Amino acid sequence: MNMVILIVLVMAALWTVMTRSLIRSAIGLALTSAILTIIMFRLDSPLAAVFELSVCAGLISVLFVSTISLTHALTREEILKHMKERLHRFWFLPLIIVVAGIVLSFLSFKLNIKLPAPETEKDVRQVMWNLRHLDIVGQIIILLTGAFGVVILFKEKVKK
Repeated sequence: MNMVILIVLVMAALWTVMTRSLIRSAIGLALTSAILTIIMFRLDSPLAAVFELSVCAGLISVLFVSTISLTHALTREEILKHMKERLHRFWFLPLIIVVAGIVLSFLSFKLNIKLPAPETEKDVRQVMWNLRHLDIVGQIIILLTGAFGVVILFKEKVKK
């Protein structure tokens, strides 16, 4: 059974990157993410699976589909004009990146990061609502931000 799911995952991922339609690619990404969620559940990682399903298969796919539906194809002249404007506005960024890289290479950081002990609780409900409630709040904020962003984008399109 696992081999069949992996084959379907690879086929969905290939379809996602090989299709020429952006909307089909976004749908393929959601499908690939949903299949990956099934694999994560089967590998006994329900927390990762829940986040994969809600954020990647849900929110990201909705953002991609709404963004694709709001865009229109640019002509070659418009693309060149935008590239020249961007180059004119941000000519200094490569210099800043090089300087920041040089400065950071000479600095020495000592990070004392200690990972928490692995959880022994196996019930997802217990973990999510009692031990990881801040993760739930963060995920709700991310989902609401994406939803409000889509609403704002659609309102601006209607105004134009």
